[in-house]
Amino acid sequence: MNRSMLTVKQLSKLAGVTPRTLHHYDAIGLLKPSRVGDNGYRYYGEDALLRLQQILFYRELDIPLDDIKKIIGRRDFDVLGALQSHKDALNKQVARLNQLINTVDNTINHLKGNNIMSEKAYFEGFNEEEQEKYALEAEQLYDPETVRASNRKWKAYSAAKKEAIMAEGKAIYVDMIPAMPKGADSPEVQAIIERWRKHMDYFWTPKLDQLLDLVNGYNDDPRFKANFDKMSPGLAEFMREAVKVYVANKK
Repeated sequence: MNRSMLTVKQLSKLAGVTPRTLHHYDAIGLLKPSRVGDNGYRYYGEDALLRLQQILFYRELDIPLDDIKKIIGRRDFDVLGALQSHKDALNKQVARLNQLINTVDNTINHLKGNNIMSEKAYFEGFNEEEQEKYALEAEQLYDPETVRASNRKWKAYSAAKKEAIMAEGKAIYVDMIPAMPKGADSPEVQAIIERWRKHMDYFWTPKLDQLLDLVNGYNDDPRFKANFDKMSPGLAEFMREAVKVYVANKK
């Protein structure tokens, strides 16, 4: 057997597909083996590997198998041209995913009181169909009236009020830094944590356990931890310890 030939088992492991998938592709005429041995084993050479790669690229684009068969079965099918098209499509997906990641980051910062988002910014990176799907999923996961009430609350603030809220939030962390040496359970620190808790009311009113989730996020997310550490090394971890004391005292 030619050294470049792969068995069904070898190719399935290499390409991350099941042997059953390769058998199915063979049965429907989408991917025939390069050679079938006297023992009935299927063997795949470079031509089959390139064809399977094309199939998987098109599957990533959610193109049905029947359509893929028609596309790559054309006599004028250009592998290099197809690869360039795949690259262009994947680059567009990367750009869109990066935009969605940016939207997630902005929303997290908004909910934590670190920035202000416009209504349009909530949906950057979504197309109309995806926006409808996102809205339906949100309504299934959350109380619609609570979501609407939160949005109305923020929209009702004037631009000056929004700016003042953001400044107030920053002042809390600035005031916390000189109080850190007094200890997480000190009256001074706990008074600042109380201010931090009340500041959340401008956006939403978290439950005690949700306060812990917030400060855990300050530490577990490298981006947030970096922002806190820029203000003062160890601030994120100190906030977590102080909030733990606050929650324990409130329960």
